[in-house]
Amino acid sequence: MALAITKDNFEEIVNSGKLVVIDFWATWCGPCRALGPIIEELAEEYKDRAVICKCDVDSEQELAMNFQVMSIPKVVFLKNGEMKDMQVGLTSKDVLAAKIEKLL
Repeated sequence: MALAITKDNFEEIVNSGKLVVIDFWATWCGPCRALGPIIEELAEEYKDRAVICKCDVDSEQELAMNFQVMSIPKVVFLKNGEMKDMQVGLTSKDVLAAKIEKLL
């Protein structure tokens, strides 16, 4: 299951030493709801090698601003605390998995 990331647990998650993938989403966003099951599948498949998170932009506006989220869904890929890649908009599981594999 994807982990809910907030400003309170952000530092702990990012400093875990693993690849961190954050899905910025909102309950009212249709494409975000379509991407949700894909994020959950990736969270299960990569649970031992990466931390897959979801960030609700409505309740975590500060985090969304820090990552310059202008459109959702936006998925960011962090390694060693630095953003290495991102994907904006609805995409396939294959595209996201390829990005994860490239950064592992």
